[in-house]
Amino acid sequence: MSSTPEPTALLGNPWFVTLPARERAVMLAAAETLAVPAGEMVYRQGDGGGAFYAVLEGSLKLSTLHADGRESILAIMEAGNWFGEVALVDGSLRTHDVTALSACRLLAVPAAVFAACMDSAPFARAVAVLLASRVRGLYGLIDTAAPGGLRSRVARRLLSLAHGDTTPSAAARHTVTLPQESLAMMLGISRQTLSKELKALAGDGVISVGYGRIEILSMPMLEQDARA
Repeated sequence: MSSTPEPTALLGNPWFVTLPARERAVMLAAAETLAVPAGEMVYRQGDGGGAFYAVLEGSLKLSTLHADGRESILAIMEAGNWFGEVALVDGSLRTHDVTALSACRLLAVPAAVFAACMDSAPFARAVAVLLASRVRGLYGLIDTAAPGGLRSRVARRLLSLAHGDTTPSAAARHTVTLPQESLAMMLGISRQTLSKELKALAGDGVISVGYGRIEILSMPMLEQDARA
């Protein structure tokens, strides 16, 4: 098998870099590169089949649409993240929508290749670790939505995004690139309410707010707010 260069975006993903080299090579050799324009869906809730995806460029939202037309954003996937494994593991339908927030480049690993890799015990264990991180993320979502001070809820969500959201990294980034409208939808609050909380955090020197991005100026202060 010829060696396929590993995309730089994936080398910063802690899950991918700890995979066995053989399975990494198999997936990359079989993967198709997809260009997804901003606003286009990768898949919809209820779809079957599909692939195991990696984000090379751009960002996507993982969301659900309620019967009354309201959208809930569950997570943001940026370059380096992998997604779509749940339906391939249990053969079920997709449980949410995935939509490009910006122009994206994805790798799509065919379901058959993913299934073949799952025959490898080390790869299967790695996927179990990935699924465990998803469960921890869901617990985090519950915690974010739990009753309590809104400032702490905003802080917890910003920390989650700083660590990579869907595929968490131990090292937090100091820049969260996300429209405020999307962050408000993740928290289930209005854009105006979020703006007030962000201004308060900025006034205390915890963050600074720019167009489509939030800079974390003091990680310790943000962590303290998250625990409040």
